[in-house]
Amino acid sequence: EFSEEEIRLAIKQAGLKGEKCTDAPARAASLIAQGKIVGWFNGRMEMGSRSLGNRSLLADPRLSDIHDVMKRKNQYCEDFKPFSLSVLSEKAGEWFDVGGRSLSSEFMLFAYPTRKKYHEKIPAVVHVDRTSRIHPVRREINPDYYNLISEFDKLTGVPLVLNTSFDDIEPIVMSPEHAINIFLKTGIDVLFLNKYMIEKPAGEHG
Repeated sequence: EFSEEEIRLAIKQAGLKGEKCTDAPARAASLIAQGKIVGWFNGRMEMGSRSLGNRSLLADPRLSDIHDVMKRKNQYCEDFKPFSLSVLSEKAGEWFDVGGRSLSSEFMLFAYPTRKKYHEKIPAVVHVDRTSRIHPVRREINPDYYNLISEFDKLTGVPLVLNTSFDDIEPIVMSPEHAINIFLKTGIDVLFLNKYMIEKPAGEHG
């Protein structure tokens, strides 16, 4: 985890300007709903094989051309690689046939059948076999990330976001400096470092 002072210093050393947001989850949700790819760096780094909302790249699951978009903007996305998603825990059963729930399902380890009526609504995260690898998010576990998804739901009627690891052919970002470096060398549209929102300098948009 990194302090506000450490984040501010990283932004300054990179020659960037960061806007401190009191409503970072809502701002991020609005940008995602506009088709932007958002780098979400928040709180403590996760341990394990999945990005669960603290070191994630987030996008709109309604985008049918997301593979092309990610290739163009992040330069790392194989056609065969299905994207995963984070969904409000209490709405997971409405959108996916989750069957019996277990604690391990909260770590993005399993793919579940996507309910038929939603196949065409979230094409970015539905695999060819009509399943989706899901990450149910509970408010008490990750309140900021839960609020982001809730805000996206309010805007779009879709209680989930595409969630893939914040990286670029290298390990998932750990520090603010690493996140800024990936942000600047790829086409990621907007970066959030905890409460700070950073946009690309003029002329450097992906």
